[in-house]
Amino acid sequence: MQRKSFADMACPIARSLEQVGEWWSMLILRDAFAGKSRFDEFQQSLGIASNMLTRRLAALVDAGMLERRLYSERPARREYLLTERGRDFRTVLVALLAFGDRHFAVGGGGGARVVDAATGAVVEPMLVDRRSGRELVEPEFTIVRGRRTAGAAANAAPRRSGTGLLAAAPAAAPRPQTVAPRPRAATTAPRRRDPQSVRS
Repeated sequence: MQRKSFADMACPIARSLEQVGEWWSMLILRDAFAGKSRFDEFQQSLGIASNMLTRRLAALVDAGMLERRLYSERPARREYLLTERGRDFRTVLVALLAFGDRHFAVGGGGGARVVDAATGAVVEPMLVDRRSGRELVEPEFTIVRGRRTAGAAANAAPRRSGTGLLAAAPAAAPRPQTVAPRPRAATTAPRRRDPQSVRS
């Protein structure tokens, strides 16, 4: 069955999926953010077949997410580096990381998560407006179709509260804290008195 193309759709989500919606593409971009740039590095990390990796890298280059750069002339070898468009995908990957850790975490804490570098406390990413620093939640913000104007937002059809893409997400359940057992205080057994040392 031939996959449907989203290229002609107006929805930015659909158009983005047309370029990076294939799961190998997202994992390649994840590894690119981790510092990998060469073909063998991607292949070793992902365990992907060479022909599939070649196609996915070429597609990401065509989409403007990666750029191919020569790093060795003899033999000719190229690496794949994030473009400005590719670096803009960081927020998507961070959101996926947080979503996966919250809902599909590996048992025993073997996955990855975002933490405070100073304290190690797990953090919960949120969407904010770069200019104002305000959280992107309804009703302060809304999504409109077509040209982004105040009039379009004012004339948008009312929607049931809590159902929009910018509806406030419920608070995450607190993570269980693993507390190491406190060491038991050492106790000294009472010394037994030698009956022969007791005088009658």
